[in-house]
Amino acid sequence: MSIKSGTGTRWGYAVAVWGVLFAIPSFLWAMGSTFGARSTVAPELVRLAQDRVPWFLAVLWVTGFLKLAGAAIGLGLTRLRGRLAGRSLAFCGGGAAVLLVWHGGLFVVHGLLVETGAAAVDPDLAGLTRWYLYLWGPWFIAGGLAFAAATAAHVRPVGRRFAATGALGALLISLASTATGLG
Repeated sequence: MSIKSGTGTRWGYAVAVWGVLFAIPSFLWAMGSTFGARSTVAPELVRLAQDRVPWFLAVLWVTGFLKLAGAAIGLGLTRLRGRLAGRSLAFCGGGAAVLLVWHGGLFVVHGLLVETGAAAVDPDLAGLTRWYLYLWGPWFIAGGLAFAAATAAHVRPVGRRFAATGALGALLISLASTATGLG
């Protein structure tokens, strides 16, 4: 196992930091705090957390651990490991990059449409739309771009088709969930 140096390593560490920072709100909200949630997250979700709805608490815990898994993938992308591990990391990194950029992009596009008057939302949600436009959308996009950069630096010795396969799979899942209204 050798440690890579340079820009690729920095991007992998950036992914790890991003994942840990992003996991913190999920864990806080799962433990009963709504710190930061009231003004930045949809009111229905805040109510579910406040009411301690079991299935929603489970979702918060799972998403928190998935974000930590993303951080671990970021750390993995800083190192060269066996062929299978490298390909798995490339697959996961490529998939995460697409999912995060896509999800953040949807927030930003929707927010821009609302801000320009091309789309309407309930006036009570206009402020929330700005949080999604200026905070959550860019946060997802930044994470996705960090995953893309870390994966691109990692795949040189491993093989690009695994990263591309993960990215394509993530895109297809995202398109299907958006088309069916589940995403």
